[in-house]
Amino acid sequence: MPKYTIGIDFGSLSARALVVDVADGRELASHVCAYPHAVMDERLPSGKKLKPDWALQHPQDYLDCMAGAIRGALQKAGVSAADVIGLGIDFTACTMIATKADGTPLCFLPEFEDNPHAYIKLWKHHAAQDQANRLNAVAQQRGEAFLARYGGKISSEWLFPKIWQTLEEAPEVYDAADRFMETADWIIWQLTGNERRNSCTAGYKAMWHMRDGYPSDAFFKALDPRLEHVVDEKLSRAIYPIGSKAGEVTAQAAERFGLRPGIAVAVANVDAHVSLPAVGVTDAGKLLMIMGTSTCHILVGTQEKLVPGMCGVVQDGVLPGFLGYEAGQSCVGDHFDWFVSNCVPESYELQAREKGVNIHQLLTEKAAQLKAGESGLLALDWWNGNRSVLVDVDLTGMMLGMTLLTRSEEIYRALIEATAFGTRKIIENFIANGVPIDALYACGGIAEKNAMLMQIYADVTGYEIKIARSAQSPALGSAMFGAVVAGSENGGYDTIAQAAAAMGGVKETVYRPNSQEHAVYNQLYAEYERLHDYFGRGENDVMKRLKQLRKSN
Repeated sequence: MPKYTIGIDFGSLSARALVVDVADGRELASHVCAYPHAVMDERLPSGKKLKPDWALQHPQDYLDCMAGAIRGALQKAGVSAADVIGLGIDFTACTMIATKADGTPLCFLPEFEDNPHAYIKLWKHHAAQDQANRLNAVAQQRGEAFLARYGGKISSEWLFPKIWQTLEEAPEVYDAADRFMETADWIIWQLTGNERRNSCTAGYKAMWHMRDGYPSDAFFKALDPRLEHVVDEKLSRAIYPIGSKAGEVTAQAAERFGLRPGIAVAVANVDAHVSLPAVGVTDAGKLLMIMGTSTCHILVGTQEKLVPGMCGVVQDGVLPGFLGYEAGQSCVGDHFDWFVSNCVPESYELQAREKGVNIHQLLTEKAAQLKAGESGLLALDWWNGNRSVLVDVDLTGMMLGMTLLTRSEEIYRALIEATAFGTRKIIENFIANGVPIDALYACGGIAEKNAMLMQIYADVTGYEIKIARSAQSPALGSAMFGAVVAGSENGGYDTIAQAAAAMGGVKETVYRPNSQEHAVYNQLYAEYERLHDYFGRGENDVMKRLKQLRKSN
């Protein structure tokens, strides 16, 4: 009798459930539910206006979409919940929720429904940058050892800057919250009735270390005396490793989400990190680019190296037995969507309609006719700040070289090239600091759909690039961990390596660098590096001054 697992991928705009055959990773069906409130970056549901750099979500969206996605995927697959042996989830991170002791989100309470701090702070909530800056300054002054494990800077996207912002701007919300936690762990709580905080988000987003734990109470007291006991009062020191069992689906959750009681549930994971085994990678030196609205770069190594500007290095953070490294770019797909939404003339829209393609396809076709350097353009890929290697959300985008003859497809290609240069910068930064990278892999919607973009990445980096077999790598990786916590005795697997060998893999398509294009890109990359350091390392802070001027008006 075939056995199945379900992987649920909670993205920035929707939740996807994927039903997978445990024997070979065959994907029977998936179903996507879009969040009704999407990303709240301008107003709350009440209409209350939000300040710049806010990005919130509504917890009810996650619950409703999980129920709809699971039921829809099982129905499409023709699979009974009785034949599902395991379930895993992944989530964007750090995506933080504040709850009462019983798990009730504060925004569900009437007294907080109009308070933005009571809602979920999405990963790309950047309004805590001031708190992040002060946290980094205090950590540097005190010589805190944890800082080096995160490339020398803690991001505003992470847990403690968001908690501190809540304390300073809405102390009533802070006081009312019994828990601050990753929403991924909150979803596991809703499924199993168990609060199980996962080691991946704790390690990468909450400054937790397997040996050292969280930073000391003295450090938090130095930030703000009210934060001295924040870990024991608002979090938990009990952290559960990736690949371990969080519990089983409760009877109440089974009825709510269309499952059966008793299904094994894995501790939560991060969407990027869980994708590595989905491409069949279970050893060191292979970097995976998870390419979507942003790009996350994940690889594992055998030694702990302190790499400036990385997002973190965590023991067992990605795969058991390895040091997991993370870096990233905050704006990739968002980059291209911004351009299409704001900068393409009506004549191009008309061409796209006449050809029966969307505007991205038309621009891609036109841009593919260009050679490296032909546009005379060079861009910096910081439209949503820089995650790695500068770790600075106050940096902004730039386009150099435009003339009255510049065309839309040239700008579009230059934006693509900028993201490829940003990835090359990350790769070279890892290698220069002792983390070898021998091969590149890619997954996600962009890697799946845009051959021109992937060829540019190969030409810029000089690496061959292999593409994930699955178009839904995070959900597949989550389903694999569901198979692991089910165990071989129930038809699953005992290790993630076994699951990856049977259920993961890559396509036959390989993007190989063109030597002539690579030579031109080497010249462009040298110019990119000059601009990167000039605007990004303090020689000219004009981007920050302009941003501050905007905020003050």
